[in-house]
Amino acid sequence: MIPYGKQDVTQADIDCVVEVLKSDFLTQGPLVPQFEEAVKAHVGAKHAVAVNSATSALHIACMALDLGPGDWLWTSPNTFVASANCALYCGAQVDFVDIDPRTYTLCPKALEAKLQQAEKEGRLPKIVIPVHFAGQPCDMSTIHAMSEKYGFKIIEDASHAIGATYNDIKVGCCAHSDITVFSFHPVKIITTGEGGMATTNNSELAERLIRLRTHGITSKSELMQARPVNEIWNYQQIELGFNYRMTDIQAALGVSQMGRLDAFVERRSEIAAEYDRALAILPVVIPWRQLGVCSSYHLYSIRIRESSCGKTQRQVYDSMRKKGVAVNLHYIPVHRQPYYEAMGFKKGDFPIAEEYYANALSLPIYSNLSKSDQSYVIQTLKGIFK
Repeated sequence: MIPYGKQDVTQADIDCVVEVLKSDFLTQGPLVPQFEEAVKAHVGAKHAVAVNSATSALHIACMALDLGPGDWLWTSPNTFVASANCALYCGAQVDFVDIDPRTYTLCPKALEAKLQQAEKEGRLPKIVIPVHFAGQPCDMSTIHAMSEKYGFKIIEDASHAIGATYNDIKVGCCAHSDITVFSFHPVKIITTGEGGMATTNNSELAERLIRLRTHGITSKSELMQARPVNEIWNYQQIELGFNYRMTDIQAALGVSQMGRLDAFVERRSEIAAEYDRALAILPVVIPWRQLGVCSSYHLYSIRIRESSCGKTQRQVYDSMRKKGVAVNLHYIPVHRQPYYEAMGFKKGDFPIAEEYYANALSLPIYSNLSKSDQSYVIQTLKGIFK
C-alpha cells in the first residue's frame, strides 16, 4: 500500500538518536536547545520553543496570549480539530471563518465580513488562527492588517508549512503574527516522531511559553517570590502549566532532519509538479498556485469533477485504496464533527469548506516517494476515470 504521507529517516538520523541514547541526557539536555536554534535560524524568528506536539504548542500559545472564558477564537473549518480544540482547553469559545475556494485556506474576504458583523455585536475574536493548509501559506499580510484594525492576536498554524515562504519571507518568522506553530509528526515535512515548535519575536511570550511547557515553573530569581533565607528555593511554580516538553531523543532526530529540510521541500515540489503535468487532462482540479507563495507541499489535494467524469469522490477513494494507493481526505470540516455539532454548528454553516470536503482527495506525496510509485498512482487514477 502506497501511503499518502511517510517519514524519511536515514542512517544518519538513526545515528544521531543513538548518540543521545548513549549520552547522559535523554530528556532535557543539549539537543532540545540545539533543535530550537536550528529552527529559529531557518525561519528567521527571535525565539523558538520546542514541545511534545503541535497541539501542545497551540494550547500554550493560546495561554500565553491570555485566552480564557468569555473570549472568542476563530479559525478555519478546513483543518485538523486541534486548531479549534486549543481554544476549548482554555475555556474560550470557538467560531470559524469559511475558506477561499482556490487556496482552501482561511478567506480574507470572509474574515473581514465576519469581523464587521462581530464588531457590531460586541463579539470580536481575541485570537485568529489562520491555517496554512497543505503547506500553502494564507494571505498573512491582509490578515495582519485586519488584526491591527480590529485588535485580535494571530497564531499561525503552520503545522503543514515548515519550509514554505510567503512574499520571500519564511513561514515562522512571525512578521505577520504573534506566534507560529509547527508540527513534526511523521507525515509532516520533517519529523521528531511526535513533536511541535512555537516561534515568536516577543521575548515575554517566549518566556511564558517556556514556563507553560514545564508545569508553570521558573528558576528566575526576578520572578520568584521571597522566601526565608534558610530555605532552599531553586525553583517555584508561579502558574499552572503542563508537561509538554520535548525530549533530547526527539530533538536529535529533529536536528538531523533540519539539515535536509530544503531538500525535502524541493523534492516535494518536484512531485507536485509531476502531478500537475500528468493530471492536467483528467477531470480533477489540481492545487492552485498563489502568486508570491512557495508551498512546502505537505499535501497534494485534488478535487473530483463529478459532473464531468461520472465518478463520485467515494468511488474514486474506494477504487484507489482497493488498488493499493492509500489516498486520504483532508479534512472533514471541524464544525461537522459530532462534538462541534453538539455546540450548535450544523451542515451549511460554512458552505465552501463543505463543498471542498465533498469532492477532495489527498494523493501520496512525501520526499522518498519513488518515481515508479508516483507513476503507479497516476496511472491508477487515469484507469479509474477511463
